[in-house]
Amino acid sequence: MNNQNIYKVDNNPNYNMIPGDPQGSPDESFSEKTIVFIDEAFLSKVSKHFGEGRYLSFDRFYFAKNISKKQRLQCERIFLYIAPPFQNPVPSFEEEKKKEGYDKFIYKLKKAGIFVREGRCQRLKIDGKFEYYQKAVDVLIAMDLTNVLITFPHIKKIILISSDSDFVPIIENLNNNGIKTILYTYYERGRKAIFSTSNELIKAVHKYVLLTKSDFINSQLKNQ
Repeated sequence: MNNQNIYKVDNNPNYNMIPGDPQGSPDESFSEKTIVFIDEAFLSKVSKHFGEGRYLSFDRFYFAKNISKKQRLQCERIFLYIAPPFQNPVPSFEEEKKKEGYDKFIYKLKKAGIFVREGRCQRLKIDGKFEYYQKAVDVLIAMDLTNVLITFPHIKKIILISSDSDFVPIIENLNNNGIKTILYTYYERGRKAIFSTSNELIKAVHKYVLLTKSDFINSQLKNQ
């Protein structure tokens, strides 16, 4: 495999010089199109890290558009993968409020033109405490990544926002079929680091870029 592995903190000081308009209309100077795949659980975790314990408010649509422009690509479609909050058969008041907030969030995403893929949330009791896990989300991402070859034959570069090494075989298969993967991820070094990305994933992609706080700040919600 002849991959180009590049480490880069994406803080280009000339960001505002990139052609485009704040309405997000297509920029004809970017002839090559891309598709952005967002692992929402990972992106939210990074957002909370940069927000020092509080989730940053940002627009996922403009976030995807902005990082695409930084790669000199025109974002054609955005897929976002998420799981709804756990609900008991008879949900509690807290569970109902969480679901209400989730539904509003999903509605806004879909209204913006983002294709939302929903898995499910599993609750397990471990050592007397409830633990929550996403189920089927990785399968949905893998399925859509594979389908790029069939559904979007004109796409030659994709952007994946994740840190999951399970996608390595799929990324390698895409590369073998002429599709390069640009990975947006985040990790830290040291034994106490809460973020990590496998070397296998880094080696598999064409290029990887570390997310920065400015990526979120430059994509703030319009009403903020």
